[in-house]
Amino acid sequence: MTSLPANPTGKQLGLVIDLDICVGCHACAVNCKEWNSGGQMAPMTDEDPYGPNPLGVWFNRIHSFEVGEGRESQTVHFPRSCLHCAEPACVTVCPTGASYKRAEDGIVLVNEDICIGCKLCSWACPYGAREYDYDVGVMKKCTLCVDKIYNENLPEIDRVPACVATCPVGARHFGDLGDPGSAVSQLVAERQGYDLMPEQGYRPTNKYLPPRPRKNSCGSNGNAPARLEPVGDGSIGNSLLRWVDRVLSR
Repeated sequence: MTSLPANPTGKQLGLVIDLDICVGCHACAVNCKEWNSGGQMAPMTDEDPYGPNPLGVWFNRIHSFEVGEGRESQTVHFPRSCLHCAEPACVTVCPTGASYKRAEDGIVLVNEDICIGCKLCSWACPYGAREYDYDVGVMKKCTLCVDKIYNENLPEIDRVPACVATCPVGARHFGDLGDPGSAVSQLVAERQGYDLMPEQGYRPTNKYLPPRPRKNSCGSNGNAPARLEPVGDGSIGNSLLRWVDRVLSR
């Protein structure tokens, strides 16, 4: 079986996902697919994608849930990918060493050259983050776009995972979660970010920020009135303004 790094640096690169503002647009999943179809994990195959038995590799998947009842209900979009755990069982069960955790940044990767496709890692992962590529017979997973974040040919601002770069609402954040002073660690502390399924004991690096409570009445937004009343013509005291108002209302 594969061992975890004996002397990790303490650096833990990962993602922070804000469930409060994720709109479930799937842009992160699509851009992930596009980038990694040409990167070191290529190809990311799709077999019969529109047929009755579609088989394909997606490193990022988005699930949508209805939470609560009645006026308290809301839709929560939940992106899911590899969490790059501090204690990843997917690594320790691997019989060939193909699954491994990097000591320098905590990223969990797969060496396809020695992967035998036994799927033990997928059975050990409670998050369903492992993907079996039926075309080449090996396991694949999110790499945090390791070939992008360390690419010195790119401007520094672009050295982030594809999913982070493409999110239209800024719901995804990338950084060192092993550093308590980093921007992502401070964001987790401010918003009470949490681990997914902490009872499993795998200590996932990626964190989720919970949705904020919904505001169900106008008054909860400040001093807004419960209803808006129509404004009569008499409120426009100046005759010129009344004439402009009539012209623009035609």
